Amino acid sequence: MIWTQTYDPLGSRVLSTLMAAVPVVTLLGCIAFLRIRIHLAALLGVAMALAVALFGYGMPWSMALGSAGYGAAYGLFPIGWIILNVIFLYQLTVERKLFAVLRDSLAALAPDPRVQLILVAFSFGAFIEGVAGFGAPVAITGAILIQLGFRPLQASGLALIANTAPVAFGSLGIPITTLSQITGMDALALSKMVGRQLPFFSVIVPFWVVAAYSGWRGAIGIWPAVVTGGVAFAIPQFLVSNFHGPWLVDIASSVSSLGAVV
Repeated sequence: MIWTQTYDPLGSRVLSTLMAAVPVVTLLGCIAFLRIRIHLAALLGVAMALAVALFGYGMPWSMALGSAGYGAAYGLFPIGWIILNVIFLYQLTVERKLFAVLRDSLAALAPDPRVQLILVAFSFGAFIEGVAGFGAPVAITGAILIQLGFRPLQASGLALIANTAPVAFGSLGIPITTLSQITGMDALALSKMVGRQLPFFSVIVPFWVVAAYSGWRGAIGIWPAVVTGGVAFAIPQFLVSNFHGPWLVDIASSVSSLGAVV
């Protein structure tokens, strides 16, 4: 079956855009304002997306249901499976009291909170992004930062800023491989192009996250650590993405950055 999507079914760009936004608004609104559990909010979002596709865009029933089923399966494998294993490892670390050991080691290694930000939020967060992604880096590094003395909202915001550098190659390169499947373009070609743009931002992000915490003077005050963390991340990011592929970019870059800053 061949079906061509019309991007302006209502004859108004504004109205068509608002209709297309209904599933996202439903999902986020249910979570933020109605306090509905996330899995139920997600089901409501899917239901609204199906309704918009069927009655707003005229998508055939077979294609709409097939697309929803494919999306659910792809969300479960490999994305959900990767996150499940990371949560298991995180819980195991907490139960074995190793999370406290990690926290205490970081505090002893870098008593300056600005350096802790680079080690935890940027370098270690990039490693979690590489093996899991999808919010896990912010949750885990945010928890570590809170235990190191950062305020909860502050820790979350700083972890989010730090996570901008590795997110394109997150979860073993799923954003790139998914884009490859959707567009039919070669995954290595996409990896190369992204890997030629991101390293510049990877050098800037450590300055940004430290400056957001302590101001630009605070960032300049520890510029050797900031430059070391950014450059040691950016160089492997470029090399691995261009000569290997998207799968291990974040893991190699984060390990290099961690070792260099230490």
